[in-house]
Amino acid sequence: MSIAVVTGAGSGIGRSVALALAAAGWSVTLAGRRAAALEETAALAPDGDFLCVPTDVTSATEVAALFSAVRDRHGRVDLLFNNAGTFAGGGVPVEDLDPETWRAVVDVNLTGAFLCAQAAFRTMKEQDPQGGRIINNGSISAHVPRPHSIAYTATKHAMTGLTKSLSLDGRPYRIACGQLDIGNAATEMTARMQTGILQADGQLAAEPVMDAADVAATVVHMAALPLEANVQFATVMATAMPYIGRG
Repeated sequence: MSIAVVTGAGSGIGRSVALALAAAGWSVTLAGRRAAALEETAALAPDGDFLCVPTDVTSATEVAALFSAVRDRHGRVDLLFNNAGTFAGGGVPVEDLDPETWRAVVDVNLTGAFLCAQAAFRTMKEQDPQGGRIINNGSISAHVPRPHSIAYTATKHAMTGLTKSLSLDGRPYRIACGQLDIGNAATEMTARMQTGILQADGQLAAEPVMDAADVAATVVHMAALPLEANVQFATVMATAMPYIGRG
């Protein structure tokens, strides 16, 4: 059985991906800050093979403990879905965003992703057989910003650099790294998109959304590829969202 680690697994996209991987036969370690939320995810698939490890991804110590727990239980890691993230500071004009909020977003979205990728990389490099796959959750914001989203957008652009460096540095060790950029998946964090969200022209408009299960299906496809093949970048979005063209 292949071994996966999913961060931000207590809700939203992380939960959907964890359940889809379990349904596809993966053993899944669920990581996130809230133990109760992780247990709720596991309870949704009672036949799945889950390990719940409460983890703050901004803590190098807790991330190390997460991967140590996975190795103790399974002996290896085949997949990391680097998903944990925050929209903190979203909707705040750049001139009003406080430095503490900026740092908090960078800590979760960028430093947290780096720490998890680093721990996965070390494990995948040292295990036998060697190798594995890292899939980073990049977001549509890795390409274009929304108004008043400077912290989130900057970290998602930085995620692309993280993905490319991991992909390059992982070549000698059969470590593949790709990025999935998601647009308007229906989760608790994106509920406002269906009622009205600020557009580039200053208007408020409702936007189409897609089921998070459709994102999960893409992750399962990427994860199932042999390590000799890699989806380097993929975009999965609600078909009619205002992204392509003038919107």
